[in-house]
Amino acid sequence: MTELEQYDVNGNGQLDPEERQLLLEDRRRRMEDADAQRDAQRKMAYFALAGLLLYPAGIFIADLLSMGKAAELIADIAPTYFVAVSALVASFFGASAYQARGEKK
Repeated sequence: MTELEQYDVNGNGQLDPEERQLLLEDRRRRMEDADAQRDAQRKMAYFALAGLLLYPAGIFIADLLSMGKAAELIADIAPTYFVAVSALVASFFGASAYQARGEKK
């Protein structure tokens, strides 16, 4: 079934004005959904990168406030945190590059 046949509701082989409106509305909705998805992914990546930058500051501030045990605990989980967030950001950029490459074909 081709894309146009999918929107030919009455099966007459032509797209009537109502069917064209349905087609355009569906395309508009798909574009809005794709745009919202890209925005959400971008915000997620920025939040993760901000966390990577602020994490060392949290350790430093905890140490300044004489919370040595808290600073030590935060520092102990730092390698796991950095690896997890780096993998998240890398997968975001990898998926974006893969999608962009697929759209060019």
